[in-house]
Amino acid sequence: MRKYLTRSAALIGVAALLTLSACGSEREGTAAPTAGGSAAPAKGFAADGLIGVALPSKTSENWVLAGDLFTNGLKEAGFTSDVQYAGASTTVADQQAQISAMVTKGAKVIVIGATDAAQLTTQVKQAKEAGAVVIAYDRLITNTPDVDYYIAFDNFKVGQLQGQALLDGMKAKKPEAPWTIELFSGSPDDNNAGVFFNGAMDVLKPLIDKGDVVVGSGQTDVKQTAIQGWKAEGAQQRMDSLITSTYNGDKKLDGVLSPNDTLARAIITSVKGAGKDIPVVTGQDSEVESVKSIMAGEQYSTINKDTRKLVAETIAMVKSLQAGTEPTINDKDTYDNGVKVVPSYLLPPVIVTKDNAAESYANDPKLAPLTQG
Repeated sequence: MRKYLTRSAALIGVAALLTLSACGSEREGTAAPTAGGSAAPAKGFAADGLIGVALPSKTSENWVLAGDLFTNGLKEAGFTSDVQYAGASTTVADQQAQISAMVTKGAKVIVIGATDAAQLTTQVKQAKEAGAVVIAYDRLITNTPDVDYYIAFDNFKVGQLQGQALLDGMKAKKPEAPWTIELFSGSPDDNNAGVFFNGAMDVLKPLIDKGDVVVGSGQTDVKQTAIQGWKAEGAQQRMDSLITSTYNGDKKLDGVLSPNDTLARAIITSVKGAGKDIPVVTGQDSEVESVKSIMAGEQYSTINKDTRKLVAETIAMVKSLQAGTEPTINDKDTYDNGVKVVPSYLLPPVIVTKDNAAESYANDPKLAPLTQG
């Protein structure tokens, strides 16, 4: 059984994680009791009940899209909605205040895309004490028994796909090992960052140990590779430093593990600015500029995590709760937040390269035109 622990536990070491083996679970219609707690009883509430949605700052296209989809989708479903974004400078404090305000307003369900997974325990406790159901959206909220459900794409699988894409892209350019790479990971206050990294290392570490893959800088610990706030400037600065310290001569960089598209583009900007050949660079989120970059032969891959599907499934979960029935979950074993295993609904991510971009985005009105021809 694989379990994703709290951020601190998840980031302690990849080696320990790799001793665990993944196990799937069948799609279930009800949530069974779990260690440290059980799913909240479904009591039902008025059809026009208030639904709070607390999202992080608008750091990526997908968060902006999610807010619009929640606003429109909840209205169409007949609910009253309160969709809020945390501010750019004091995101944690903003989100804490926003959640508390939603509780005061009488929200029946509060959907939270956490700014900091470990700093919302007081607010989700307030929500539970007021009778609200708490759904962690995309990012698991840690160290609290008061999260009822988690809905996300399978983020460990995302990391595995990124690690494999990195290998595939490098092999296509240079069939024989060794390959020299650098590792990047996301913000340390985002629980997903460690999950992505560990998923990728599940694929890469055996080859690193074997010597087929070499981390040129020697920086393999997630704390060394983290980019605070998922900020592009942080990734570009770190890549600039790596080029200066490790690749300032003829040493060739074959690939870079980037956890998302924003960082991927910053890494590519750094490499191009240094006059170096662009290595294989992974990504995630299917951002417009990165899809363009993939089609232009620069960024190698991204991950398609269709926000439309994730929001739709979240609203379906809210509808079930409103009707007084338990929402559908398909994983009761994987996501341990440090206090309880949170009943989850996981969607499958899809790796996208230039070869399958047209197929992957065929039904996406924004991205499909970018991949034709």
